[in-house]
Amino acid sequence: MLGVEKTVVERVVFDEDEGVIVASVRPGRGQRRRCGICRRRGPGYDQGEGRRRWRALDLGTVRVFVEADAPRVCCPVHGVVVAAVPWARHGAGHTYGFDQTVAWLATVCSKSAVTELMRIAWRTVGAVVARVWADTQSRVDLLAGLRRIGIDEISYRKGHKYLLVVVDHDTGRLVWAGKGADQTSLTAFFTRLGPQRCELLTHISSDSARWMSEVIAEHCPQAIRGADPYHVVTWATEALDEQRRIAWNTARGAARGHSRHKSPTGQTKALKNARWALWKNPEHLTDRQREQLAWIAKTNPALHRAWALKEGLRTVFAIARRSPTEAVEALDRWISWARRCRLPAFVKVAQRVVRNRDAIIASIEHGLSNALVESMNTKIRLIVRVAFGFHSAEAIIALAMLSLGGHRPTLPNR
Repeated sequence: MLGVEKTVVERVVFDEDEGVIVASVRPGRGQRRRCGICRRRGPGYDQGEGRRRWRALDLGTVRVFVEADAPRVCCPVHGVVVAAVPWARHGAGHTYGFDQTVAWLATVCSKSAVTELMRIAWRTVGAVVARVWADTQSRVDLLAGLRRIGIDEISYRKGHKYLLVVVDHDTGRLVWAGKGADQTSLTAFFTRLGPQRCELLTHISSDSARWMSEVIAEHCPQAIRGADPYHVVTWATEALDEQRRIAWNTARGAARGHSRHKSPTGQTKALKNARWALWKNPEHLTDRQREQLAWIAKTNPALHRAWALKEGLRTVFAIARRSPTEAVEALDRWISWARRCRLPAFVKVAQRVVRNRDAIIASIEHGLSNALVESMNTKIRLIVRVAFGFHSAEAIIALAMLSLGGHRPTLPNR
């Protein structure tokens, strides 16, 4: 009923004052005088701070605690530490069964459900999840067999707090997540992967951040690196929005006669409200938005040309699904068009596309994209919202890895 193994139960009492069941136990033969960290046998040191309790799974509606002595031993490696017990992890205040149940609930239930059912604080859930993930990570090699990976960054808190995530394209698993989004954090991943397994990587998809490209080129020069089509089209979308703001400011200046106190004209309002008509894909436009585009084509040719350039770059990747060769030709024609479009924002985009041309062509020819990674990021954002209240990024990473890493915890004895 207690769910403990290699343990001798001495007696069980019901504490009427606290309304809990307390089971007095001791480690079975062969489990005594072992280091709590490495489980090596060592000589006894002292009795520590006396008896202590570990929270076990409830029996019905009654809370249950396991109580035992907590002597210390002298480990030849770790020095003086509390002796290991077979029913709980070192430094934990809960049994293995309790930790496993909480971790499983955290991956499938809401925050309020876990805290109400298990009668613990949400920060305690974060500590339990971190312990279970550390134990799982020590038994499973998540980086084995990697060939094609995707790398991206995601914000997990205000104030430029980022996580770097790595996804296996072949299995769809989250294989690594680390705090920070810079060369140091990405180098930490490749260092953990090791030189031999880095050489086995064949394809890597990512955005075109320079720091990311430099680290990938240093550790995996043989891998084919593809630029994510979504991020490439985003460059054009940002340039389009910059051109829209220029047109809006020009119309606004003409309307107010360089006076800040006059209201904008109807043309200024129309440009301001045309943002979604310019951003959305043509097949998703409403009738009203199609009318707005037609009006822009007549009244502001430069802005309409910017919209056409954005759509042209998006069409390149649409052609790639049918014919990579035609897509490469279309990309070169788009670069030539953007260079002579007389729109400074798109001239800069053309220069950026040229700098990353090899990575973009690799994405076209090999079908590389970060779509799977972006899908994973959406799930991680939900986990971050659920994990609100965790005091560290490590707890958030642990919950994400347990949920999306392909090694979800199981319920005890199931």
